[in-house]
Amino acid sequence: MKAVPIVDLAPWFSGDERDRAAVAESVDAALGEIGFLVVTGHGVPRADRDAIRAAAARFFALPEDAKRRYAATVGERGWLPPGVEANGYAEGTETPPDLKETFATGADRPVGDPLFDAEWFLPNVWPAEVPELEPLVTAYLARMKALSDELLVLCATALGLPEDFFTARAAHPSFTFNINRYPPMSQLGQPEPGQFRIGPHTDFGTVTVLDRQDGVGGLQVYSDEAGWVDAPWVEDSFTINVGDLLAHWTGGRWKSNRHRVLPPDASAPDEELMSLVFFYECDPGARIEPLGPPVGRAAGETVRAHDFIMERLDAITIA
Repeated sequence: MKAVPIVDLAPWFSGDERDRAAVAESVDAALGEIGFLVVTGHGVPRADRDAIRAAAARFFALPEDAKRRYAATVGERGWLPPGVEANGYAEGTETPPDLKETFATGADRPVGDPLFDAEWFLPNVWPAEVPELEPLVTAYLARMKALSDELLVLCATALGLPEDFFTARAAHPSFTFNINRYPPMSQLGQPEPGQFRIGPHTDFGTVTVLDRQDGVGGLQVYSDEAGWVDAPWVEDSFTINVGDLLAHWTGGRWKSNRHRVLPPDASAPDEELMSLVFFYECDPGARIEPLGPPVGRAAGETVRAHDFIMERLDAITIA
């Protein structure tokens, strides 16, 4: 597969058994070949995303001293300033910091386990200067969790497994929502050699739900046949990809694929983009036993979700 396929989810939500099976077959093929797909017909109103972008833009426009009151680092809640993250390190490649700033939120309902609560269920931090951000993001998190659960049901169906095979281990899941602002070249200057808006990496959890904007410095996905290819941008769509944990869970049947966000380009020096990225995982304490043949390619080591993901998060944190 040389390109990221586009899949309409509407027949999954409203079609008959044959329609749902066809969608599941398309998803299995895409996730096995390239690990990505672009989905339409997902049912999430565009107005919700537009409102979040508008509120987030007001936050990012605040003076740095104001944003600094909410400063955090990778895995925490709040403002991740430029320079704290380099995703290329996940591949063992020393790269300059990613060219972005982030406002991060996530699951915040404790489970009562001190280890998990301290890492995965921290209180969210909300900027007093932009009070509308809290209700907008809180509602969006609920929508994204519901959509991600449905995607995991679709994934189970695609593998011929019981519908709750994956969601049974997501009764109290961890998840993170990043609002990524990619500043323009006119603000940043020329990127350093090997510097990206987000460096080459794979995601770490089960599924990622990405709402992105079209641009010159956009998302690329690695294809074994064609090298780096531009992910198609479709109006009112989400880009979905498999994370390392789900790839491991499926015994390597599905691919957690490398991807990157290109640096700003001199051909569009004023291009400024904002992405809404929902990273879904599962219960941190879940023991994930990879599927062996005939569903998976090879049975692997049983892992605890917490340990598996933390190892990867630590690798990309540089400050």
